[in-house]
Amino acid sequence: MSNPVVQRLIGALNSRDLDAVTACFGPDFVSEWPAHPGRDFQGPELVRRNWQMIFTTSPDIVIAMTNAVEVGDEVWGEWHYTRAAGQDLRGVIVVTVRDGLIRRSRFYMEPVDAADAPVAGGPRLARD
Repeated sequence: MSNPVVQRLIGALNSRDLDAVTACFGPDFVSEWPAHPGRDFQGPELVRRNWQMIFTTSPDIVIAMTNAVEVGDEVWGEWHYTRAAGQDLRGVIVVTVRDGLIRRSRFYMEPVDAADAPVAGGPRLARD
């Protein structure tokens, strides 16, 4: 992955630098959670407040993008948040970058289940 602003963001998140995190986002930034629309918000100041809370509640969190594809002004990345409030999160975040700033993100992140966790309402594969 070579997008400079996304690389800066990951570095700023892992160094807990709220000023550097906030500086990655444009004033018109919009965060969308298609599966959880109540989590949508706008503006870099809310990014800052959210990450300030996350750093307080998850001081050992580590952020990584494990794979990415860039198409036009979008970066489609597989993200892994380790030790986020005592759990791991994995999923896809689609980031739109224009003029060197993040303008939009769409989150498809979920907690990682243990390998032997029951699957509510879903099929279970036999492991024999």
